[in-house]
Amino acid sequence: DVAPAATIAQEEIFGPVLACMTFRTPQEAVTLANNSRYGLAASVWSEDINVALDIAPQLKCGVVWVNSTNMFDVACGFGGYRESGFGREGGQEGLWSYLRPARRLKSAKAVKAVAAKEQREGVLPLDRTAKMYVGGKQARPDGGYSRTIVGADGYALGEVGEGNRKDIRNAVEAAAKAAAWSKSAAHLRAQILYYIAENLEARAGEFAARLKAMTGGRDAKGEVAAAVARLFSAAAWADKFDSDVHTPPLRGVALAMKEPLGTIGIVCPDEAPLLALVSLVAPAVAMGNPVVVVPSEAYPLAATDLYQVFDTSDVPAGVINMVTGDRAGLTKVLAEHDNVAALWLFGGDAGLSGDVERLSVGNLKQTWVNNGTARDWRDPAQGEGTEFLRRATQVKNIWIPYGA
Repeated sequence: DVAPAATIAQEEIFGPVLACMTFRTPQEAVTLANNSRYGLAASVWSEDINVALDIAPQLKCGVVWVNSTNMFDVACGFGGYRESGFGREGGQEGLWSYLRPARRLKSAKAVKAVAAKEQREGVLPLDRTAKMYVGGKQARPDGGYSRTIVGADGYALGEVGEGNRKDIRNAVEAAAKAAAWSKSAAHLRAQILYYIAENLEARAGEFAARLKAMTGGRDAKGEVAAAVARLFSAAAWADKFDSDVHTPPLRGVALAMKEPLGTIGIVCPDEAPLLALVSLVAPAVAMGNPVVVVPSEAYPLAATDLYQVFDTSDVPAGVINMVTGDRAGLTKVLAEHDNVAALWLFGGDAGLSGDVERLSVGNLKQTWVNNGTARDWRDPAQGEGTEFLRRATQVKNIWIPYGA
């Protein structure tokens, strides 16, 4: 007769204490089980194995034992979700915590500000203030402020909204409403990413011109082409980054299911503003995560131009949200937000990376920070691959005994 809100039901109290509650339907049992800040392990007991296997993936914890409990083996990962921590011990997934990619990254260089020039004589300035992108719609910044984006030649290219805490909150709420994305078929996610790539390629000239105007880069066309290829790569992985089956020494198996993390905050760098954004967003979305993106602070127009591409590519509302503005301020808000499951930081200095790791302790969100280094986003070894897919997923081990 324990109430769901009782302390004994909410706190992580280890045996020999057992809190008992009744339920009427399997779905109600799942709701009761997930009504916790913790998520280390669970046991599902049922005479109907179909019911047990239906419930096990719905439980928000790192290990599920079916008709058994406290089963461990070094070949199988063990670890939790939520405030029970992240990372795994044992199994192939447990090895990744001890490994780092064999490469050297250069220190990130700050973008030099370009002195703004007066508008060309005889040219009437057009008020082009790019909005935020929240819940599948363009939205004005909550504060009503904007910042001017100056091109490489010193002339104003447009303005973008100055995001604040409220804008981040709205974006995270929109991402939460898109939770069904994680349950959508991998084939559907792949098709939408292919569609984005096709529509981006159709407007390649426009995006290349925008990149060249902002950065002055010589190979803007190459960056757009690489971004299209990166989208195709992520789409191809959407239904191929499969779960694994462990074979511990018992009459049974342990399914290592790769599951999306939830809402991921992504802070983009200034180098390769379009390619870096696509390289980070595509794998996260391919694995079923809605995202809240803070585009390049210096070159955000490459991101805001993507809104129309998303709108014409059947991207569900809330799956991709973008908030422009001050990188450091918006990053700290994302790090403090309890409904953000993970935060990827690839812009800013080492100090900002330290702030992210410190502020993310509140809900033990997973962090992936650059520590003030810069990647070569055109290099496939640094800009794509299973490293990004692993960071966008977490492993749940479901132990299923069979026979006597």
